[in-house]
Amino acid sequence: MVCHTAPGGAPFAGGLVLPAPSGSLYSTNITADRDTGIGNYSDQDFLNAVQRGIRKDGARLYPAMPYTSYTFMTDADVLAIKAYLFSLPTVHQQNPRETLQFPYNQRWTMIFWSGAFNPNTRFAPNTAKSAEWNRGAYVAEALGHCGECHTPRNPAFALDNRQKFAGSTYGWRAYNITSDRGTGIGDDEVLAYLAKGHTMGRGTASGPMAEVVDHSLSQMEPADIRALVTYLRSIPAVASSEPATIAPPAPASPKEGGAVADALGRKVFEQACASCHSWTGVSALSPFATISGSRAVNDPTATNVAQIIISGTRRLAPGAMSMPAFGSTYTDTEIAAVANYVTGRFGSSASKLTAKDVTELRGQTGH
Repeated sequence: MVCHTAPGGAPFAGGLVLPAPSGSLYSTNITADRDTGIGNYSDQDFLNAVQRGIRKDGARLYPAMPYTSYTFMTDADVLAIKAYLFSLPTVHQQNPRETLQFPYNQRWTMIFWSGAFNPNTRFAPNTAKSAEWNRGAYVAEALGHCGECHTPRNPAFALDNRQKFAGSTYGWRAYNITSDRGTGIGDDEVLAYLAKGHTMGRGTASGPMAEVVDHSLSQMEPADIRALVTYLRSIPAVASSEPATIAPPAPASPKEGGAVADALGRKVFEQACASCHSWTGVSALSPFATISGSRAVNDPTATNVAQIIISGTRRLAPGAMSMPAFGSTYTDTEIAAVANYVTGRFGSSASKLTAKDVTELRGQTGH
């Protein structure tokens, strides 16, 4: 749903831009329209696309479609998705052409990429583990494809599973979700975060993770969420570069605290942020607006802080509080300044974003 729906577009009709290192891809129409969608796909055609990255016409899909994770899905689950998609209203909408530059526009080269990185095998339960662990492994590795965002990639853009779930950054920062207690998810609140996208004193899901929670994880059976947590806790701990230190709330007075003496950043924060987030970072309006203690403000790269300022948050979960986008209100210089101010006042160390950094962040996301 999230990948195959453009902003303001019809559900599953495609058209979402997916920035790539040498151009852009666009998600495709996966409604059952016979001319522009997948209405002519047989069961085997659909299995080939989802599990093997091969379109009906024989062309290879790029790994923006996470078929190297979906390959672990059972045939029955893949075909259940097809049955659901075919039950929905059809949308006649042509698929935009990608703008990749040579040599990345040569789809045939994906034959070799897939041969090297797609195991083309279904999930096999580990009989030495519990049923809950196996269910969690299936959710994480196949259905949820968590590694597609949370695992670093190697130079060939394939997942580097030597650092499984250790965190990765492209446009947004996907944090370490290994069992490491310092920089991973060694705390006890992860169950609530996955189910609701918010944990008191830890932060609120935003960006792509908010979409994952609102459109997927929050719709899952509680037992599947618990199984997912059980599996994630079994992943070997990997200490990442993310700071383990979480700063306490800032002083209530704007004249106190704040490691960054940035007049511009403070001015923008006072104009656009303080009324919801307060000078302490602990919101009186909603726990969803509390930023003190969150991973984002304690991340000295300020990647997600800047992206949230640019794009806002569009939460759908009941009771969740959304934040407006300020990307068209403030310049890149102002966004960099307020991001640096926020990490300096509420985080463990101040970031050093520049206007150029913010410009690059804008160009790295499809939203």
